Formats: sequence, C-alpha cells, structure tokens
Amino acid sequence: MARTIRLDVVTPDRTVLQEEVESVIAPAVEGYLGVLPGHAPMIVGLVPGVFTYRQSNKPHYLAVGGGFMEIARDRVILLADSAERPEEIDRKRAAAAKERAEKRLKERPPGLDVQRAELALKRALARLRVAERLQMT
Repeated sequence: MARTIRLDVVTPDRTVLQEEVESVIAPAVEGYLGVLPGHAPMIVGLVPGVFTYRQSNKPHYLAVGGGFMEIARDRVILLADSAERPEEIDRKRAAAAKERAEKRLKERPPGLDVQRAELALKRALARLRVAERLQMT
C-alpha cells in the first residue's frame, strides 16, 4: 500500500496546494473526517473549519470555507469555497469578521439570515485558529 496520497486543494480563484501527503483531516458535514492512503472512495460535503494535512510527519493547516472533498484510494481533491494558508490570513480582518458575526447573532436584527451569519462566524473562527497555528511554530 502506498505511504502517501496526492492532495489537491482548489478554490474558484486558484490552486492552493498540490502535494504528496501522509494523511488528511477535514471538517466534514457530519464531523471531522480522517483520510489515510487506501481510503475507500467517497465524496463528502465540508463545512467551514480547519483542514489539516501531514507531510514529512509534520502537520500543516488551511482555513477552509466549506465545499466538497473527493476521496480516491490514492488521491484527495478538495474543492473549497475558500482556502487559506496560515501566512495568508490577516488576523485583524478575521477578528473583525468574528466580532461582526457575533454581534449580528446576538442582536438578531430584522431580516437577519441566521444561517449566513453562523457560517460567517465559523469561517472567521477557522481563520483565527489557523493563524494561531502559525504563531505556535
């Protein structure tokens, strides 16, 4: 059995990553999903969260804004609404987005799209968590 899998992370704007990796942990709709080489083929929906992959036995992180992930025995393709590496994240902007989303959810103004506000909060939290990982290394 292969020891690595091909990981492609693609957004509508760009290809974020094309690497050989040892494992993947993705924020799937029904909870975090781990993928190792030889995983059963499937397609899963993703929610905003922290996407982790291991390369050379070291974890790496991306903030993803949801999307889909296709898994094959030797390949994972992540089609993300958005994906950012830790060094690409503007912490101040992410913190401001978090505060805005929390305020909207707390105040619940008329016509508020609650689901959209909750997703904005999840995206901001994921971005902040990934940015924090950069500072830890």
